[in-house]
Amino acid sequence: MQVRKPVGSNASALKYDILSALGVHALAGDKHRQRLVLRLITLITTRYNWRSNELSMGREEIARLWSVNERTVKRDMAKLRSLGWLTVKKAGVRGRVTVYELDLKQILMDTRDGWSLIGPDFQARIEEPKESEPISNVVPFQAVPAPALPEGDDPWSQVQHALQGRDPELWSSWYRHLNEADRAGGEVLLTAPSRFMADYIASHLAARITAVYAQIDPSIRSLRIVAAEG
Repeated sequence: MQVRKPVGSNASALKYDILSALGVHALAGDKHRQRLVLRLITLITTRYNWRSNELSMGREEIARLWSVNERTVKRDMAKLRSLGWLTVKKAGVRGRVTVYELDLKQILMDTRDGWSLIGPDFQARIEEPKESEPISNVVPFQAVPAPALPEGDDPWSQVQHALQGRDPELWSSWYRHLNEADRAGGEVLLTAPSRFMADYIASHLAARITAVYAQIDPSIRSLRIVAAEG
């Protein structure tokens, strides 16, 4: 699914559509989901920079905004990261607060069940229309076949299938290169072909993988990614 960026002449309408999708999703859930989504919406409407995709707020400021203590902020921000809706863009250092970014594509995918409740025109507005291909006399290269998904009913195969279904582009670029090395005591150990890939996935994508794992095997609580030994 391609999603238009909330910039340009139709930015305001798209922003309202994203907030509407979150609101309808929350109202269909239990009180815990409703409260979590309401807190996210409050962050978006008060501090989120749509153009740069940045949310820059300290834990103390968020606690004041939510009328809760900092322990609650820590817990709910972790929940939002585990859903893949919120990721750390720049880690906080001394004198600077953490900068987060929203994965609008993941948010819309996870709230898609409620789109029909908003109206039949909602999907047409929120998805980016595919541009028609220009006429060309250039002979294209033969398309490279998509990498094969792992076969089997084991948890790792199910996780890979779920990740591929959520975002084929991310799966092709990152997830498919991972291998499960160990799964015990609520922790999963994954290996990546290189240290760079292991570090990148651990920093940017680990929360999404953990969330999928937890859906398939609720005993999984943490994830570790290392470079495979040469």
